[in-house]
Amino acid sequence: VTFALRSIDLMKSAQGVNRTKHHTDLYHTDAFIIRRGQNFQMGISLSRPFDPKNDKLHLILKTGPLPTVAKGTQVDVPLVESLVGGRWEAAAVKQEGNRIQLSVNSPATTAIGRYQLTVETTCVGGHAVSTHDPANDVYILFNPWCEEDTVFMDSEEERREYVLNDVGRIYYGTQDQIGQRTWNYGQFDDGILAICLFILEKSGTPPSGWGDPVNVVRVISAMINAVDDNGVLVGNWSGNYSAGTSPTVWSGSIEILREYHKNNAAPVKYGQCWAFAGVFTTVLRCLGIPARTVTNYSSAHDTDVSLTTDVYLDENLDPINHLNTDSVWNFHVWNDCWMARPDLPLGNGGWQAVDATPQETSQGTFRCGPTALTAVRNGYVYLKHDTPFVFAEVNSDKIYWQKNADGTFNQIYSEKKTVGHSISTKAVGSDERSDITHLYKHAEGTEQERIAVETACRYGSKAAAYSSSAAEDVSLKVSMDGKGPKMGQDVDLSITMVNSSAEHRTIVLHSQVSVMYYTGVHKAIIGQDRTDVNIQPNEVKVLEWTLEYKDYKDQLVDQAALMLTLSGRVNETQRILATQFSFRLRTPDLSIKVNQTTTVKDVII
Repeated sequence: VTFALRSIDLMKSAQGVNRTKHHTDLYHTDAFIIRRGQNFQMGISLSRPFDPKNDKLHLILKTGPLPTVAKGTQVDVPLVESLVGGRWEAAAVKQEGNRIQLSVNSPATTAIGRYQLTVETTCVGGHAVSTHDPANDVYILFNPWCEEDTVFMDSEEERREYVLNDVGRIYYGTQDQIGQRTWNYGQFDDGILAICLFILEKSGTPPSGWGDPVNVVRVISAMINAVDDNGVLVGNWSGNYSAGTSPTVWSGSIEILREYHKNNAAPVKYGQCWAFAGVFTTVLRCLGIPARTVTNYSSAHDTDVSLTTDVYLDENLDPINHLNTDSVWNFHVWNDCWMARPDLPLGNGGWQAVDATPQETSQGTFRCGPTALTAVRNGYVYLKHDTPFVFAEVNSDKIYWQKNADGTFNQIYSEKKTVGHSISTKAVGSDERSDITHLYKHAEGTEQERIAVETACRYGSKAAAYSSSAAEDVSLKVSMDGKGPKMGQDVDLSITMVNSSAEHRTIVLHSQVSVMYYTGVHKAIIGQDRTDVNIQPNEVKVLEWTLEYKDYKDQLVDQAALMLTLSGRVNETQRILATQFSFRLRTPDLSIKVNQTTTVKDVII
């Protein structure tokens, strides 16, 4: 007598054994969501009792537009006597009448995605394949709890933070005035998993490659920004957001992702770096890749792969704007994700930097990473992907070049400690800020840090121009009191000059203050000055510098960012002094205190 499938029971309730053991019980959906490399249970009901001697049965799983066995996008799961592990296999663990309970294994290399499940039955009387029912689709995710999975993370506390936490903090501002915003990642909200897979589908990349997290994060990095591929968010740094939503308005990823999906992959307007990074964290955590949002202060944008941040000055030491394409952003936000890197030399697994903000192309597409933090730290910029760019963001030297009468340029000064400070992410298990600068670079000025810079620069486009400068006997530093100036008040900064020589020095000091977008893009010069400074042997001289409110009030843009550029020449030695100092104007802190009897409807902000 022929027999056929009557029904499939995936035991998919959120509180059931499958979803709790697979850590997918937080997803707000009735879908069957499991993680690869881990056993799950299911039941099937047949038209008559199963006879192991004469009957055959296997499961078929298919994903993508053209499922094929050779590419791993069609899987025929055999029924075996006993489970071995590390492969697709199913074993009957219980049989009652027409119902069989199966225990099923998947390998830890399975491509993630949505699989259609059918059952093929064969007996003496013929064979049948069940009809596909979308209610029985299987969503397979990466598995940080599985030691064989390349995204395995061995700390439960870190897995709770970097995979299961659906809210976080994103840092902004400047290194001296670190601001923070709460961001709702919402990776478990209704429909978000389906949207994350929709984004992968829209990338046009074959699902056969979705088992490799290096490939998946690279695809998502390109798809979070709209350039090249109609990705999720359109970047806009112009200050004019009338055709969409201002980037500062977003407080989470859910609205952005739902709008993208609802409008059938029409890019959402608008994002800046924190929005790109916030959405990226959501998608990575949703798919099971441990991830965090990271902010780098004084973040360099190297446009010519020189691995230096280059500032070009004319004969009078004024900036040559059309040549100054390299910039230093007050802050830049990107992501770290966690995975082994079997494609790289040993020791490069763990945290990897990835970035979805469109800055420079990588293999022809606007994306960045994954690059191993250990490679960045040690200056191994020859390791993929995009290590030179990330290295320059956190540890490039700032090189000042002066134009000669014949049109050539001389390197006149270098600053070694201006780029890459207070690299910040939310701490594990608390809302504190965790400083992870040490993961990206050795301590500034140490021998190890200088070796890393010189190692990296040997591979840069200006390797020949890179040279260590002679000892400088006059130094220059800018500082401010406390938390810094407030909006609506005059700005007071201190310029400290130190003469470490045994001789008198005279310096001509030029100052220029500009309004900046936080990305380091220049908006307008709002003040310039020139001062003659006399400094005695071994003297420390402090100059007070003031910017009045009336001079800046009509010029501010988002984030209220300003930059003071100082440059000068020591007359006796002809050495150049140069530095730049970014700061933002603080807005008043808003503090809301609620007494215990107040209900939510009583609070109106």
